[in-house]
Amino acid sequence: MGFLYTNRVRLGLAVLVLTGLGACASKDPSDLAFEEVPAEKLYAEGLVAMQSGDRKEANKKFEELDRQHPYSNFARQSMVLTAYTHYKSGQYTECISAAKRFITLFPGDEDVPYAYYLIGQSYFKQVLDVTRDQENAEKAMQAMNELIQRYPDSEYTKDARRKVRITMDQLAGKEMQIGRYYLERKEFIAAVNRFKVVVTDYQTTRQVEEALMRLAESYLALGIVHEAQTAVAVLGHNYPESKWYKIAYAMLKKDGVVPEVNKGSWMARLVGTN
Repeated sequence: MGFLYTNRVRLGLAVLVLTGLGACASKDPSDLAFEEVPAEKLYAEGLVAMQSGDRKEANKKFEELDRQHPYSNFARQSMVLTAYTHYKSGQYTECISAAKRFITLFPGDEDVPYAYYLIGQSYFKQVLDVTRDQENAEKAMQAMNELIQRYPDSEYTKDARRKVRITMDQLAGKEMQIGRYYLERKEFIAAVNRFKVVVTDYQTTRQVEEALMRLAESYLALGIVHEAQTAVAVLGHNYPESKWYKIAYAMLKKDGVVPEVNKGSWMARLVGTN
């Protein structure tokens, strides 16, 4: 993220020097409402404000640039920096809005991958713990996946993949939290449905091991022994050293049965161990 900011600042300072704008910087900002200011001047002053840490002033300059010179290259470049300054200020809704506008107006620009990354980061920063609503986790994952799919070679893709793994685990954790709630209330069918989502939709997360054990527990409570056997067999095949496998195996043993893949089970079809 930092390289984009640094390059823009260097370019702005160069513009500032070449056009002699430093001498004009002391003008009353209120004058901007009554005179047309050159695009390069507004752009350079916005970058100077960014460098000094005055993000509010930077956004003011960039927004004025967009208003006065909406079709200039400077306005295009300032849109990305507007999104960035909103992000750094913790104004995530504004960042998302600015980044989406940039993508819509300039879909072929070289900074579009960065705009997608800012969107994903803004949602990611707002992800709450698993006891709360996970809408932002879903949106973060969607934005990062879009970046990965559209720009697989982007320098932001590696971190985007990491964020996708984190958000997937977060979403799986939410399903587990709800599933355990139903299990405690002995609402076994509802519990199965939640644990099933983890096994089918979030197979690469760390939540899968416990989900398989909880499926076995729920199926045994429902008297659906062959599904419980399959769940434990799949768990043992994929995670033989897991503590959850040991717990699940002990549950089956207590009921006088052993892990066994039932070919008619949905788990056998989706995960497969034979």
